[in-house]
Amino acid sequence: MKPYQAIAIVECGEPLLPIPGTHFALVSPHPYENLGAPYGNKSPFYLREGVLDRLKDAQVLLQKEHPGWQMQVFDGYRPIAVQQFMVDHTLQEVVQAKGLQVEQLTESQRETLLQLVYEFWAAPSLNPATPPPHSTGGAVDITLVGETGQAIDMGSPIDELSPRSYPDHFAASQEPHESLYHEHRQLLRSVMLAAGFQQHPNEWWHFCFGDQMWAWLTNEAEEGKIMARYGRMKAEGRRQGAEGKGQKDEG
Repeated sequence: MKPYQAIAIVECGEPLLPIPGTHFALVSPHPYENLGAPYGNKSPFYLREGVLDRLKDAQVLLQKEHPGWQMQVFDGYRPIAVQQFMVDHTLQEVVQAKGLQVEQLTESQRETLLQLVYEFWAAPSLNPATPPPHSTGGAVDITLVGETGQAIDMGSPIDELSPRSYPDHFAASQEPHESLYHEHRQLLRSVMLAAGFQQHPNEWWHFCFGDQMWAWLTNEAEEGKIMARYGRMKAEGRRQGAEGKGQKDEG
């Protein structure tokens, strides 16, 4: 159990809304969908209403410093089924990179490799008290693109399982190109935090508002006692019941 999962959730009932592609750059085709991740009647490009409003605020702040730049949304809402699918896929990649096979792992080997995966991926919990951040609609993975739509180099790709993913990995570097990576990450962080988000401690790309991680990070910074306002989407539970007889069973 991670520390933020101890935060109580008081669900506010805010709707999940599509992210407008006319306002933000969206990663398309989406790599998780290409792998076959089971989104059902949603896509990666949904967020809670309050999160979407704050993301718009962050882009306004970004464009005051860099006119023509945009937020590029990599990933928003994930049903639990997608979270499970991607954890399984990532574990398979880690296992193959080590020259092993999943079905031949010992229990100890599997646990060690899962711990690496869970450093960057939340466990696909069906417990309503411990939802994965993305399954609440309160988390967004995001990067930046320039005036012509080119990706701004952040120093490592989204979802990389390595220390390069840590937000301040390049902070002490004396190499000019790595200092620029850190500058880009600082810009992204500054506009997102100014809009009310919090940043995942291990991921330069992951920001959240309203979920348990956001509440925990806010309380740590301000010595407060706020609760989370977003739990797992209730509609997801209904889809789970409908899909329970098929291949898309969530969890």
